Amino acid sequence: MNVHQNARLTPCGRALLAERVEGGWSVKAAALAAGVSGRTAHAWLRRHRQGGARRFHDRSSAPHHCPHATPVQRVAAIEALRRRRLSGPQIAAALGMPRSTVGAILRRLGLNRLSALEPKPEILRYERAAPGELIHLDIKSLGRIDGVGHRITGNRTGPGRNRGIGWDHLHVAIDDASRLAFVEVLPSLGRDDATAFLERALAWFGRLGVTVERVMTDNGSAYRSKLFAAVLAKAGPRHVRTRPYTPRTNGKAERFIQTSLREWAYARPYQSSAERHAAIGPWADNYNLSRPHSALGGKSPWTRLNNLLGNDS
Repeated sequence: MNVHQNARLTPCGRALLAERVEGGWSVKAAALAAGVSGRTAHAWLRRHRQGGARRFHDRSSAPHHCPHATPVQRVAAIEALRRRRLSGPQIAAALGMPRSTVGAILRRLGLNRLSALEPKPEILRYERAAPGELIHLDIKSLGRIDGVGHRITGNRTGPGRNRGIGWDHLHVAIDDASRLAFVEVLPSLGRDDATAFLERALAWFGRLGVTVERVMTDNGSAYRSKLFAAVLAKAGPRHVRTRPYTPRTNGKAERFIQTSLREWAYARPYQSSAERHAAIGPWADNYNLSRPHSALGGKSPWTRLNNLLGNDS
């Protein structure tokens, strides 16, 4: 239903007004009962007698004719030049038009930004069939905490800034098929911590009956190190790297990190980094064992894992 914000009557009320007049009420009495002026009542009565399925709906206030509108052919020429990647001022100069007019037309066409001319990359969604076929690894750096920071207080100056006290690093490993996650907060994102985390993640998945076949990472220096490669070669999984500047390739890890930031790292005010560290374990257990996952049809990762492995538990 399309009713402007100041309307006294809805389409049903307008229809009732017209029916009352047609049924013998005076226009003045019908207008008084509806709480509108006699002029308004006459207008809706006239619309009623003109007929039409939408006679009681508001009409557009746009003019039926606009003699000064830019001709359709000129708008098409502006669009054609824009698709040749000419700027607004260049188009205005080429067609002898005001820049403001060209800019308004480009905004109306949705072509005011050059990014609108770029083809949208096709979103390729995939999901491995079996646990362990692909494990996603990633790291998220988090500023250390010494008192409640500006995200809670809103104060970016003074004692709550937490600047210059260093970083913690959330290391994550996500199974592509089940979304089961292994996480740790470590002091660095260097090769030693990244490689040690890999070893513990592989062992953790192994204890759950998951044999890891592939490990996907970005092109960070820790993941390109000889130490990381040596551990992978010894353990057996193949190393798969994402294309540069395409984080969506490792999207399940990226999505998990966003979830962890929202539900753990920034979910409540922590007084210290140690307090935040202590909360990651219970949160990860809840994520794996109980939290419904929309991509899994409302099941938890643990339930999905056991279903894929054929376990009853």
